[in-house]
Amino acid sequence: MPNALVWFRHDLRLDDNPALRAALDQGFTPIPVYVHAPQEEGEWSPGAASLAWLHRSLAALDADLRARGSRLLLREGPSAPALQALVEQTGALAVFWNRKYEPATQPRDASLKKGLREQGLQVESFNGCLLFEPWDLATQQGGPYKVFTPFWRSALAQWRAPATWDAPGALPAFKDALPGESLDAGRLAPALGWDAGFWKVWTPGEVGAREALEVFIDGALNGYRTDRDRPDRTGTSRLSPHLHFGEIAPWRITAELERARTAANSADMDGYIRELGWREFAYHLLHHFPQTTTQNLNPRFAHFDWAKVDPKALEAWQQGRTGVPIVDAGLRELWATGYMHNRVRMIVASYLTKHLRYHWLQGARWFWDTLVDADLANNTLGWQWTAGTGADAAPYFRVFNPVTQAEKFDPKGTYIAHWVPELAAVPVPLRFAPWEKPDVMSRIAPDYPRRPLVDLAEGREGALAAYRKTGD
Repeated sequence: MPNALVWFRHDLRLDDNPALRAALDQGFTPIPVYVHAPQEEGEWSPGAASLAWLHRSLAALDADLRARGSRLLLREGPSAPALQALVEQTGALAVFWNRKYEPATQPRDASLKKGLREQGLQVESFNGCLLFEPWDLATQQGGPYKVFTPFWRSALAQWRAPATWDAPGALPAFKDALPGESLDAGRLAPALGWDAGFWKVWTPGEVGAREALEVFIDGALNGYRTDRDRPDRTGTSRLSPHLHFGEIAPWRITAELERARTAANSADMDGYIRELGWREFAYHLLHHFPQTTTQNLNPRFAHFDWAKVDPKALEAWQQGRTGVPIVDAGLRELWATGYMHNRVRMIVASYLTKHLRYHWLQGARWFWDTLVDADLANNTLGWQWTAGTGADAAPYFRVFNPVTQAEKFDPKGTYIAHWVPELAAVPVPLRFAPWEKPDVMSRIAPDYPRRPLVDLAEGREGALAAYRKTGD
C-alpha cells in the first residue's frame, strides 16, 4: 500500500476524522504526524495552559494509534520543511489534513498545499471541526453575518450534519525505523508542575472527550437551560477544551444528543445545540474579520477612552484579589483548573472592561495563556461581545453588576466560598459585597481585600460616560 501523511493539528482523534478516513478509503497506509510549530501561529501562539493540555492529548492520541498498530510521529517545525522531509523519507504520494481557520494558519496551509501539489503530490484538506464552513453561510446581500440570531436561523435551515464514523480497530503499520521526536523533548508540559490541579478535573484525549459527553447527557443536560448559568452547580457540558483540540467532533456531539432526545430534555438539548451555534458564529466572524483578534470589529471604538492600565491593579485582577468575591472566585478557579464557568467569564470580563475600563485585549491575552480551552475564535468573540466592541455585542449600557450577578447565580455563595476560602466563614449575605461590613471582615476574613479596586458605582458611571462619547 502506498503511504500518505495524515497531518494532525486541532483534530486529535481517530473517530470522525475526515483526513484519516480519506487516506484509508483511498487505499493508503496513513502515517500520522504532528508538527510542533507554535511560531507559525503568529502573536497567538499557544499559551501555557494550552500546551499543558496538548502534551497529554498528544500522548493519548499516540496511545490510541499504538493500540491499533500505528503510532504518532512528532516533528519540530517549521511545518513546510518538516512535512517535506517526511515525504522524502516515506515516499508518501499524498498528504491529508483537516483545516484550521486562524488568520496566521490559513495562508500557511494554502502555501503548503500549493507547494506540495506542484511536486506532484495529492493534497487534500477537510472540515474536521465545524458544523458549517465559515464561508458557507451568507446574508441575502452575500456578506457575512454580524448578528447571531439570523446567522443561526440560516444555519438551521441548511443543517446537514455528516454521519459519524468510527475508526477501524486496526490500522496499517509503517516502518519502525522512521525517526520522530519524543513528546517530552517538545517541553510542552510545565517543568514546575503548576498544572497538577488541572488533571484532577480533566482527562485530555478522545476517550476523555467521549466520557465527558456521556456524563453530560446523563446529568447536566437535564436542566441545562437554567443550570448553565449557575457556577455553584454542575450545569454545563465541560466539552469546550475537547472541542478546541478536536478530541471530539461537533457532529458526534449532536448525533449523540439526538439519540438521547426525549420530550423531557428536548428544550435543554436545543439550548445546548444553540451554544454550539455560537461557536460556529465565532469561527464565521474570525474568517471574515481576521483583524478582530486585536482590533475592534466596530470601528466606532477605535478611539474609545480606555483607562491607562495600572500594572498592580491588573495583577490583582489576574490573581483574583480585586475585592469583588465573584470576580475573584472566577479568576482563582481559572488558575487552579485552567477553566472558568461561562457566566463568571462574562462577569469577570465586564469588570475588567467596564468597571476598570481596561482594553479587552488585556483580558483576552490573560485568558489565552491560562485557559485549557483557549480558542482564538471564541476568545475574540467573547471579549469583544462583553466589551461592546464586536459583533452582536452587549450594548454599552449593559454593565454587569457583580454583586447582583452573584446573588442571582450563586445565591448561597457556595461557588465564592469554594474558590475564595477566606470568605467561607463569612455569613452568606456578606459574601457578595464584603466591603459593606468592614468591621466584620476585619475579624472573620482579615486577609481578604478591604475594598474593591474601584467603587462599583463610580466604575459603572465612568464606563457609561466613556461609551456615550462614542455615540449610541
